[in-house]
Amino acid sequence: MLGIRSILGHEKCESYLIFQGETVLGDGLRTFLYFLGLAYCFLGLSAITARFFLSMENVVKHTRKVVDIDPYTNTEIVRHEKVWNFTIADISLLAFGTSFPQISLATIDAIRNLGNLYAGGLGPGTLVGSAAFDLFPIHAVCVVVPRAGKLLKISDLGVWLVELFWSFWAYIWLYIILEVWTPNVVTLLEASLTVLQYGLLLMHAYAQDKRWPYISLPLPRSGRPEEWVPAEPASFQHDAYNGNSEIRQIGEENSKIVDIFSIHSSDETGPVYQIVAGTDDTPESSNQISQKEVTPEDSHTLLLWRQQFIDALMLESTESRKMDSFYLRIARFSWHLLLAPWRLLFAFVPPYRIAHGWIAFICSLLFISSIAYIVTKITDLISCVTGINPYVIAFTALASGTSWPDLVASKIAAERQTTADSAIANITCSNSVNIYVGIGVPWLIDTAYNYFAYREPLRIKDAGGLSFSLLVFFFTSVGCIGVLVFRRLTLGAELGGPKLWAWLTCIFFMFLWVIFVVLSSLKVSGII
Repeated sequence: MLGIRSILGHEKCESYLIFQGETVLGDGLRTFLYFLGLAYCFLGLSAITARFFLSMENVVKHTRKVVDIDPYTNTEIVRHEKVWNFTIADISLLAFGTSFPQISLATIDAIRNLGNLYAGGLGPGTLVGSAAFDLFPIHAVCVVVPRAGKLLKISDLGVWLVELFWSFWAYIWLYIILEVWTPNVVTLLEASLTVLQYGLLLMHAYAQDKRWPYISLPLPRSGRPEEWVPAEPASFQHDAYNGNSEIRQIGEENSKIVDIFSIHSSDETGPVYQIVAGTDDTPESSNQISQKEVTPEDSHTLLLWRQQFIDALMLESTESRKMDSFYLRIARFSWHLLLAPWRLLFAFVPPYRIAHGWIAFICSLLFISSIAYIVTKITDLISCVTGINPYVIAFTALASGTSWPDLVASKIAAERQTTADSAIANITCSNSVNIYVGIGVPWLIDTAYNYFAYREPLRIKDAGGLSFSLLVFFFTSVGCIGVLVFRRLTLGAELGGPKLWAWLTCIFFMFLWVIFVVLSSLKVSGII
């Protein structure tokens, strides 16, 4: 039941986060401080996600040199091909990366429960709640982001339908495990099949993208960009032979871009970076003063790494100094001061230009996992002090906080892309990843341990509440997809359009999310 331990007369929670003296504080103050710590961890997730996206952008833009021989002239033709397929990058790097806070939280929860015959509810609750947050609030934001009258539609409808199918099937499959096949129990076979289906999703989406016969849907592709570029790319000059290049590096702390949708060079003779305009509403937006031209001679790794620490320690940018309002300068300075510990910590992540961004990519995931561990400890304390069911905290506060990278990625994709593919694909793919990887891998760890150690299956605590949430999510998601289909048939696009209709759609999506949260909370509380 929901409730406050102090009101119901329960014994005082003796657990603590940092020092034992926390236990002498009142329950109300402790709850406030823990929620404050949870919010600060979410700020840290946003900050490291910005760096993560920069490293991922560098991974995705990697090309390989291909040499062909012209059969007529017998001359070599050199071309550069993208290593990553557009669709596979969306489903793997983008969806997996933005879902990694939830995945790491669920995996940590599973490892903590090793040897326990019951699975922890923190991971599954967070992932199901995250799916609802992805589908409803993020769609609500994306539909109003394009400027008034601008329409963004899905260009590769076939790939989206494949991703949508696997997303819906993921939750049907989870319900089958919990209520039909082996009620309230997860076996090693079920966990293995869950993880295996992520590979099937990748193969099916790739087959659809390549239009393989007998497997793909016969739907045409219209207007999909071959590069992740905004509609109006900035102009730049580059002369690879004379060295007269006007090339600029997107500094990791300097960039106002926190996504993978950055401008790529059409001249693939070497790594080319340039500054592009972005939004100033992210923790990583900062200092124009430290942007500088970088040439191959002075782009040494240590210099770039040193610049990261310099950027992290700068608490006031050029824009702040030019502000006329003293109060705005104070507010901006306070915001940078609040973020300074995170920025200084994440400056230890190697520059994303090393090894095509892979080292920074992996280090960012390690930092995300560390923050996720702290989040699990704080959540345990909140549940202990207040008596609130951890499952309720998981699919509300934790789901919203850990889904922030999904929101950032989809919002910027909707702002800067010429189509709705990446914005909506990020949502549907993240929901699939949440089940196949986010729940499948932790369950695989627990079921494998229980099978070899005890020859016992894994039992699910609060399986009834989780199943009920799945049913509510399934029916509300049908309403969400139905509205997107209706907009496609009437307006010709899923996102944007007249502001009145965009805002009405936004309100409806948020209403569906409220329904999910309220009904799921009432079920877990035993009220319904």
